Amino acid sequence: MSAPKVVAFGGGHGLSASLEALRRVTPNLTAVVTVGDDGGSSGIIREELGVLPPGDLRMALAALAGDDEHCQLWSRLVQHRLGGDATLARHPVGNLMLVGLCDLLDDPVAALDAVGRLLGVRGRVLPLSSRPIDIVADVVGLNPFDEGSIDLVRGQVAVATTQGQVVGVRIEPPAVEACPEALEAVLEADWLVFGPGSWFTSVIPHLLVPDMLKAVLASPARRVVTLNMSAQSGETEGFSPATHLEVLAAHAPELHVDVVLAARRAAVEGMTSLEAGAASLGAKIVVAHLGADQSIPTHDPQLLAAAYASIFASKGDDEWQ
Repeated sequence: MSAPKVVAFGGGHGLSASLEALRRVTPNLTAVVTVGDDGGSSGIIREELGVLPPGDLRMALAALAGDDEHCQLWSRLVQHRLGGDATLARHPVGNLMLVGLCDLLDDPVAALDAVGRLLGVRGRVLPLSSRPIDIVADVVGLNPFDEGSIDLVRGQVAVATTQGQVVGVRIEPPAVEACPEALEAVLEADWLVFGPGSWFTSVIPHLLVPDMLKAVLASPARRVVTLNMSAQSGETEGFSPATHLEVLAAHAPELHVDVVLAARRAAVEGMTSLEAGAASLGAKIVVAHLGADQSIPTHDPQLLAAAYASIFASKGDDEWQ
């Protein structure tokens, strides 16, 4: 049996965790990376040069870099942040490489493929869109005189760190076009993987791009939603695993999901509500041990890879019980 074609959606550390696992399962892997980051080095580069924020794209490339000494050296270089206190201090070298190649080749996909070859990337990294997007959220709880009022919060960093409760997100421009190569990968995939990651700023935005949502709905691929091991401070503070599924369904009502993958520690409480949330998406739940129980729980790549491999090898619902 040939290795499955898998497309993983996300951004930042969540997508990197998924890619570190998925690369152990299949070489036919495409990462589709959100392009809404407006903080740190990426935010500065985006604002000053008007280009795609390179940070999440860089992290995805590094997560898929080859294992040999040559590839790992280049991987360390693209992740290396310049020292000192000058203008370029704290900028990762890979961000500058990607921006330079985009300028030279006039094509972000060609730039990503070029760095991918340099790093011996196992798979391919693509942007959600060839244009940057802005994350705009409706947030309650910011007004101490009217806790039920809704305030507008704009920007990935502001949304991710808000002290209020995010009740919905949208993107601007709303009709941004998805990357054609990413659409093609989705339509040819066997599996689509959403999460883990920042729910409102890294996972849901993919489903807010009209032609990407259309491709996801039209794809014959089966779909997996990987839940976070805990709520994220700020963005999803106080969210249960079931709440993550509820807001996903609210933002993409037509989305059908085959499998919801939950860490055992996250499913210990509220299994009934988690099952109800999965059922609202048409999904079955797979509960597995996915990481160490620690103060800031993270997915273990080997454990997550084993869970993905089991899901991809299954023949249907009966094996997901």
